[in-house]
Amino acid sequence: MFRILENRLRQGHRTVAYPDAPPELPARFRGLPVLDATRCEDGCRACEEACPTGAIRAPAGELAIDLGRCLFCSDCVQACPQGALAHSRDHRLATRTRDALSLRAGHSLELARALDGELHRLLGRSLKLRQVSAGGCNGCESDVNVLSTIVFDLGRFGVQMVASPRHADGLLITGPVTENMHLALRKTYDAVPEPRIVIAVGACAISGGPYLGHPEVHGGAAAVVPVDLFVPGCPPHPYTILDGLLRLLGKLGRGAP
Repeated sequence: MFRILENRLRQGHRTVAYPDAPPELPARFRGLPVLDATRCEDGCRACEEACPTGAIRAPAGELAIDLGRCLFCSDCVQACPQGALAHSRDHRLATRTRDALSLRAGHSLELARALDGELHRLLGRSLKLRQVSAGGCNGCESDVNVLSTIVFDLGRFGVQMVASPRHADGLLITGPVTENMHLALRKTYDAVPEPRIVIAVGACAISGGPYLGHPEVHGGAAAVVPVDLFVPGCPPHPYTILDGLLRLLGKLGRGAP
C-alpha cells in the first residue's frame, strides 16, 4: 500500500491543463492549412493534381481546400513550387456544417458554435455518446479512446462514452460507413432516444476520405444520418476532437486556445 502511494506521489498530476492553457502539440503536428493564393502562378495546378482525395481546387486566381476530404498528408505542400500552402499549428478544426469545411484563401474557418436552445439546456452539462466504428482503420477510434484516459480526462467536462445507444444522447461516428455497417449504423441511430445528436470524426466519417467514391462505402455518416458536428483530420488529434466537443457544449469561446 505504501509503495502504491509513493509511486502515485512521484507521478504527480498527469491531466493536461487544456482548455485553461494552450495544448502541447508534437513538433510534427499538422494543423489548419494556410492558403496564399497570391503566390499561385497562372495555370499551375500542382497541388490540385497531387491531392489524393481531390480536396484542393486551384482555378486561376483562387485556392480552396475541402477540409472534410483533406488527409493532412502534406502532399500538396510538397508539390507546390511557390509555397502557397502550409500547415499551421492551429488544432481548432471542428465545424457545425459540412459547407463550413470549405476553406478558401483569405477566409477564416467558421469554428463550431454551441448547441441551440433546448438541446444545449439538456446536453450542455452532461453528454453521453455511443461510439460507432463504421468501417474505420482504427486511427480515429484510437484518438477518440485516448480522450477517456487520465491525460485528457474527458469525464471532467461531463462527457462520457457509453456501451448502449439506449443510454446515449448521441452518436460519435468514425469510418466511411461501409456497406456492411450501413444498416447497423441506422439501427444504432434509431435506438438513441430523442433529442439526439451525431458527431462525425475524421475524413472518412465526413466524406469517405481515401475511399471516397468506392462502391462499398456510403461516403460518410451524413449519407445515413443527420450530423451536428464535423471534426476533420486523418486522424484528428485528440485536442482537435476535444476542442470540437467543448465548442458544441458551449464550454469554449471563439477566442479559446
